[in-house]
Amino acid sequence: MSSSKSSDVVVIGSGIGGLCCAALLAKYGYKVTVCESHSIPGGAAHSFERDGYKFDSGPSLYSCLSSSPTINPLRQGLDAIEEDIEWANYDVWGCRLPEGDFDAYVGADHFAEVLTKLRGEDAVTQWRKLQAEMKPLADAVNALPPLAMRFDLGAAISIGQYLPNTVWHLPNILRLTRPFSEVMDGIVTDSFVRNWMDLLSFLLSGLPASGTVGAEMAFMFAEWYKPGVQLDYPMGGSGAIVDALVRGLTKKGGEIIYNAHVEEVLVEKNKAVGVRLRNDKKIRASKAVVSNASVWDTLSLIPQGVLPKSFVQERASTPECESFMHLHLGIDATGLEDLECHYIVVNDWDRGVTAPQNVVVMSIPSVLDHSLAPAGKHSIHVYTPGNEPYEIWAGMDRRSDEYKQLKQERAEVMWQGLARVIPDIRDRAELTLVGTPLTHKRYLRRHHGTYGPAHKAGEALFPGSNTPISGLLCCGDSTFPGIGIPAVAASGAIAANTIAPLQKHLEILN
Repeated sequence: MSSSKSSDVVVIGSGIGGLCCAALLAKYGYKVTVCESHSIPGGAAHSFERDGYKFDSGPSLYSCLSSSPTINPLRQGLDAIEEDIEWANYDVWGCRLPEGDFDAYVGADHFAEVLTKLRGEDAVTQWRKLQAEMKPLADAVNALPPLAMRFDLGAAISIGQYLPNTVWHLPNILRLTRPFSEVMDGIVTDSFVRNWMDLLSFLLSGLPASGTVGAEMAFMFAEWYKPGVQLDYPMGGSGAIVDALVRGLTKKGGEIIYNAHVEEVLVEKNKAVGVRLRNDKKIRASKAVVSNASVWDTLSLIPQGVLPKSFVQERASTPECESFMHLHLGIDATGLEDLECHYIVVNDWDRGVTAPQNVVVMSIPSVLDHSLAPAGKHSIHVYTPGNEPYEIWAGMDRRSDEYKQLKQERAEVMWQGLARVIPDIRDRAELTLVGTPLTHKRYLRRHHGTYGPAHKAGEALFPGSNTPISGLLCCGDSTFPGIGIPAVAASGAIAANTIAPLQKHLEILN
């Protein structure tokens, strides 16, 4: 026999978007229940431990979080729920590129020094012109805080209060919706600068500059290339961010139910009224249901025939980024005193940054936070960021020898990239874990283990939080441009604001 409980709002999934939404709703005074199918919160940003090592499962590169005010929606959300964590600061990441090995510092002047050595004064001149071109676009991004947005009539007031400042930026705001490559055209001809911008675009959106909306790169320029800028790493790993959001939720009476896999959104008279779990338990929602699942996974939760066919077809055909390979290592750190926290490898610019196994990212956060590994050890996370094809893994039995062999083969590029930083890495490894798109699909409940939607700038827009079903909203990487942490944090806040009374929303803003 099924049992049931009730809440004001049920949030499906405890990724960063879902947690930002839930914590802010709790701040607004709602009774919130988060249903998480995993045994731990955080979605793609959760941390996990093995044999004394603590690893990030996903994001590892953060900025604009250790101080306020900032345009980072996650920082704004943490401020709104009055939570924070300890941050370590740094300003450099190691590069292993076709042009050679060097350190890249955040800050425009530092990058100009790199260009002087690699490409000469003409490249520096182009870089300075691009900076100048991006300055008004960055100002336009700053003009309208994402946390002011909501998808109802109240937006006329919550956003309207910023219009006097925004109107001056209107021509640039329109440019922000276009591909970033259009901003570069006519300014940047140097191949390395264009490749570098493609790389940064890819890390932000999963697409090169030709598919990345200008607003995302304007956000990056506004923060990474300003004087005195530093990057941030959360002490305790990405899980510390998750813990802060969970605290924000639970201190206001909200709760998370773990191992609670949602099978269906309950819909009555075209209104979402709750969810049904795999164990047949029902959780009623008097106000709303918010799905932090991907666009494809959310569709599978809606009873057939409830959504308009055109809506289903449109959302189901959403283009998707590829998945990941992951290599988590615990190593002997003896003699490794000069490591940076992050490194990036590009094997061949001509193949393009989205080509399978062409870009490899390495994170060694124990360089900054010694608590992440036993004494004298390092925890390392290496991954191919959104460029691993799902189709070569589809249908495989994870227990088969074929699967184990393919894991070893596809992990080789990560070992080789890491060897460019730590040549004897294979001898130092004491713990080795390899993750695949099937790992992503299994533990993160992600359709095809995907990084997220691949909406190309100028061709399609992210759909926002609303759906044709009253009381059913969405948040996460399927709803707001950018895919990464700032974007999903913004999406969660926007969904919460849309549910909340306008007056309470305005109190948060002021």
